Amino acid sequence: MSRPLHGGNLSWAADLAGCSPNCILDFSASINPLGPPQSAMAAIQDHLHTLTAYPDPSYRSLCQVLSEVHQLPINWFLPGNGAAELLTWACRDLAQLSWTGLLTPAFADYQRALNAFQAQIKTFPLSLEGVGELPSDIMGTALRTMSQTGATQSGLLLNNPHNPTGQLLDIKQIEGLLAQFALVVVDEAFIDFLPENEQYSLIGRVQDFPNLIILRSLTKFYSLPGLRLGYAVGQPQRLRQWQQWRDPWSVNSLASAAGIAVLRDQEFQQQTLNWLPSSRSQLYTQLTELPGFYPWPGAANFLLVATDYVVPTLQKALLQDHQILIRDCLSFPELGEHYFRIAVRTDIDNQRLLSALADCLPS
Repeated sequence: MSRPLHGGNLSWAADLAGCSPNCILDFSASINPLGPPQSAMAAIQDHLHTLTAYPDPSYRSLCQVLSEVHQLPINWFLPGNGAAELLTWACRDLAQLSWTGLLTPAFADYQRALNAFQAQIKTFPLSLEGVGELPSDIMGTALRTMSQTGATQSGLLLNNPHNPTGQLLDIKQIEGLLAQFALVVVDEAFIDFLPENEQYSLIGRVQDFPNLIILRSLTKFYSLPGLRLGYAVGQPQRLRQWQQWRDPWSVNSLASAAGIAVLRDQEFQQQTLNWLPSSRSQLYTQLTELPGFYPWPGAANFLLVATDYVVPTLQKALLQDHQILIRDCLSFPELGEHYFRIAVRTDIDNQRLLSALADCLPS
């Protein structure tokens, strides 16, 4: 089985570890360890009877809840089979422009989706110098470079917080780019993990900028990656076009029911926001105390770590000796074999990872 491009490939990890996939402690996929919430499980159970009928192709009930959450008209939302499906249609739009700019390193699916429609890609590399410590204005510098290169027939594909560094982009700087580019797509897949995330999101500005599209995920924060559920926010005319491009019934009825439930689950949302900051801070601090590991501070539920060690070798040792999977960064050409990314998990899980890392170090 070939090395995966994404995290969360437990079948590949189990083959390497020589165990069942259920035995793997997965730090490679940045999924909330507190979920799935009971509200989602109850909604799935309560809607099993809907499997005998096709879903509402407009997903009106789900869009109504999204409308209430984000205070936008119902037709400004398009649910999708995960944010990944909606990324595909965003990239079909972007491919019609002269070029699309990416901050690199970038999530591998961006290149995949853009290449599927023969898009011209222009990269804007982040300055990654300085092991374990990001320059204070790494994102601002990159966004200013984009601004200087802006062209009215070009597009941008950004994510906030940025994956894999976990850094936040300044939304004022992104707003400044909207006048210079024909289409700006902002992937906010991890933004729910930020307290008071509304101040970091651009969803509130989509009505002011017809060339702005926001992509959101409901699977990472609510720990439902197997259900595949996300949504796009943008001009209704563009979303109707995407609806015409894709297969009907992209979202199954159980995913839709779970989405409605979790969007209303304020208790789970607050529980997650109470858990993450201290767990992330503690994991970051303890990683810095291990020799040869240099984590970068981040705003999301994952940490990018530079290391003196060869990560594929370390990854193999963690799997075979401890049944722990970390995310190598070989799919990010700018990073390579001396970087890995890990999810922030429960304190017990985090301690198990730290002990395993220490055990795998050369004596």
